[in-house]
Amino acid sequence: MTNEFSLSTGPITFPPEFGWGVATASYQIEGAVKADGRGQSIWDTFSHLPGKILDGTNGDRASDHYNLWRQDVDQLADLGVRYYRFSLAWPRIQPDGRGPANQKGLDFYKRLTQRLLDKGIIPWVTLYHWDLPQALEDAGGWPSRDTAQRLADFGELAFAALGDQVDHWTTLNEPYCTAFLGYADGEHAPGRQEPAAALAAMHHLLLGHGLTIERWAAARRSGQELGITLNFSPPLAPEDSDTPEVRDAIRRYDAIANRAFLNPLVRGEYPADLVQDLAPLTDFGFVREGDMALIAQPMDALGVNYYNRLAVLGVDPAVDRFAPGHANVGAADVVTGNRGRPVTGRNWPVDPEGLIWLTKWLTDNYDLPPLWVTENGSAWEDRIAPDGAVHDPARVAFLEAHARAIRKILDLGIDLRGYFVWTPWDNFEWAFGESSRFGLVYVDYETQQRTEKDSFHWYKALAASGSIPDDQSEA
Repeated sequence: MTNEFSLSTGPITFPPEFGWGVATASYQIEGAVKADGRGQSIWDTFSHLPGKILDGTNGDRASDHYNLWRQDVDQLADLGVRYYRFSLAWPRIQPDGRGPANQKGLDFYKRLTQRLLDKGIIPWVTLYHWDLPQALEDAGGWPSRDTAQRLADFGELAFAALGDQVDHWTTLNEPYCTAFLGYADGEHAPGRQEPAAALAAMHHLLLGHGLTIERWAAARRSGQELGITLNFSPPLAPEDSDTPEVRDAIRRYDAIANRAFLNPLVRGEYPADLVQDLAPLTDFGFVREGDMALIAQPMDALGVNYYNRLAVLGVDPAVDRFAPGHANVGAADVVTGNRGRPVTGRNWPVDPEGLIWLTKWLTDNYDLPPLWVTENGSAWEDRIAPDGAVHDPARVAFLEAHARAIRKILDLGIDLRGYFVWTPWDNFEWAFGESSRFGLVYVDYETQQRTEKDSFHWYKALAASGSIPDDQSEA
């Protein structure tokens, strides 16, 4: 049947230099949490707390990538992607988050990176993807200013060890999630519900980015590109709910979800309306002289993680704007929902048009480096069929719709360099555990058997040809 998510049908092609890739994160795939001197992370602690993970699983073994990395890289080579984005497990390299490197941890990433290069795959390293060493959380975590300094030390150490192999470096993945899901909402590790502390965490994450970029820039060689990845949640108002109340709710939602990170990074200041919104909770006293200039240093790439777009429906007067247990600090009363779009197995709206809107909004309103879609994907209830295959037509339709959105973005003249699917292998999906499958490859967690899904073969064809032929618009 016709792709229900698609913006259009018919054949399309992409520039030969456009970068197709996939993305992962260390805690979600590696497992081997006690191997070779690795220390404990906040996710090791959090995932073992009763009731924190939807299906009761944890990342102790995950997709066992630490042991299966050779065959996994071979599978990426078969997929034919140009880029593989992965993160470094901080406690694997610095078990307590400070001090000299654990050489066995560094050696793992050196071997992984070299095998990628040998297979013609460009490694893209994310320094921090949420697995803070537990020792640093015990010392205060991201609400503590010292953690920003620790990140810079870690970044300097990793850059020195891997910089001769890696040209693409990202400081942080989705600092919004680290700050607000970890310290305000409590859905993610470390599970704290302290809105004021979450705002301090927000600033110290950005400061850690700036300190790390400063050190990387001083040591970089020609051709290396440095940046950050942000997740965006572009809000909209349904046509039947566009009122002054809803417009103000959108403004507050946008301020904390999007502009709180983008404005400091690009303009060197927090949005004035955000500062005013949050005045009852903080005076931004955690900002010191020189911080904002550090945060706003030039970057070579901005990673854009996009999964969905929600409608702002109004406000709930029964909810305090600053109530603990809500991610969007200062906008806890804002009610969001779907605007009638089809949803994924995770109940997320499928809205490829939102990606077009987002990239246009970014480039119309900010002076930005080249953009990369560093994550986009969808979770479904995948199963191995009687024929031994995994048929996931909904994921294929999702990927095609977003590939068509990418083509429209390029047609608008937006400098978008690549698109990375989340994710190559099913993995431990944070608070959802192993029950939420995003992978192009099905992982049997008991046996670690990998089974390539139909979406793997669809994406392989796209990466090989740089095009979507007419017959792939029908399924």
